[in-house]
Amino acid sequence: MNIKDITKNVSGLKISGPLEQEVTGIAYSSQKVKPGFLFAALKGEKSDGLDFVPEALEKGASAVLCRKEKPEGFSKVWIQAQDARLALALISAEYYGQPSKKLTLIGITGTKGKTTATYALEQMLIQAGFSPGVIGSISYRGPQFNSSAQRTTPEAPDTDALLQKMLEQGATHCVMEVSSHSIELKRINGIDFDVTAFTNLSGEHLDFHKTLGSYFQAKKKLFITAKSSRPVINTDSEWGQKLASELPQKCLTFGILTQADVFASHYKFSPDGLTAHIRSPSGAMDLTSPLLGKPNLYNILTAASCALALNIPLPAIQKGAASLEGVPGRFERVANDLGLHVFVDYAHTDEALKNLLETAREIHAQRIILVFGAGGDRDQSKRPRMGEVAGTLADWTIITSDNPRSEDPLDIIADIEKGIKKSGSAQYEIEPDRKKAIQKALSSAQCGDTVLIAGKGHEKYQVIKDRIIPFDDVDAAKEAEKEIRTH
Repeated sequence: MNIKDITKNVSGLKISGPLEQEVTGIAYSSQKVKPGFLFAALKGEKSDGLDFVPEALEKGASAVLCRKEKPEGFSKVWIQAQDARLALALISAEYYGQPSKKLTLIGITGTKGKTTATYALEQMLIQAGFSPGVIGSISYRGPQFNSSAQRTTPEAPDTDALLQKMLEQGATHCVMEVSSHSIELKRINGIDFDVTAFTNLSGEHLDFHKTLGSYFQAKKKLFITAKSSRPVINTDSEWGQKLASELPQKCLTFGILTQADVFASHYKFSPDGLTAHIRSPSGAMDLTSPLLGKPNLYNILTAASCALALNIPLPAIQKGAASLEGVPGRFERVANDLGLHVFVDYAHTDEALKNLLETAREIHAQRIILVFGAGGDRDQSKRPRMGEVAGTLADWTIITSDNPRSEDPLDIIADIEKGIKKSGSAQYEIEPDRKKAIQKALSSAQCGDTVLIAGKGHEKYQVIKDRIIPFDDVDAAKEAEKEIRTH
């Protein structure tokens, strides 16, 4: 395609150079530029794409998209946009042939539950005879591919490339986690959503959004941008009620506390899973799932409500809920021969940690041992709150390292410890080495106890300074069990 074709739906551009110039690809990293590519010189938090224009040109870029005016003497095509990120999103959609308009696309946003909801909805679509793809925090997958995710919601060119790949492989639907960062950074502009869902909102990413109100406004933009979509909203959440009241579209609401459109009652939780009776505008049904606890009931409700908005038959929704055995790193059970209930979970906020501990307490009555830390170079305000939750709800806590990044792990641990002390609990210890912390937790546990390893979930690495070190909580727990059994 040429410059004229890919920019036809973008207003306010100032283009210098031949509109007939062919474009063979789009890159926002100079390292990925190939001959004929359009290079998007975006301004980031740590670097400015303008600094990498010379490298992009050396690699054969035929055009540059930027917020700045064309430099004197520049001989290639220069596209100046007032909002380069928005322009990149719209240009990418056109370059890849508007793939989101050819798929049925479902976008799920919220602080917690996005990943499990996408997995559940994927199964419901499969049971209905469709071929779904998924873009989320664990993986990007389609009918014939499955790759590890680099970020929850990719940059616009990567998303459109994935959607086009799904189409080529026969996908009918795409279920997509939509992060607040991606909304603010315009990654999802130019994507045509059929259904958009809101799970909940709690304190997270405040290093980026600054306030909970700003965080909410970022989430709301998804529903404003995707104004032709059908909104599906959890109205048990105060923020969900606020969102539903402020949207012009007719919403499909769900909950277990409020009399929502999709309402769950007579629900029961056990170590084997959950059951619930669901009333909806499409009829009533009984759902059974191997997933554990109340948070997963909400996740299944999110998926079921999206399925209902897509007119998926009730039997397919029931079969989909029943067929999902689990989600990597989301209350993931680690089998063992020690008589322990060991779970790995991604909980990395105070609200998520509270839900995790309450769910574990509801399912298993004996002692709960918690292992967790907090990420470095991220929202520091949540650390003492997480500590207070741990001190209040766990019987014994081992504070350890998560992904400290550039921070000193002991400084992060000290922030968490302030919260534990505030709770009045003295039932904790500090072990900065995460592997040793997990070993201590399993070694000190007695038959029937629950060990929760929180914070990293599906991640298979630790980020320490500028190093990325292989590390898997599930593997670490299995190694600890083996060591205990052999000594």
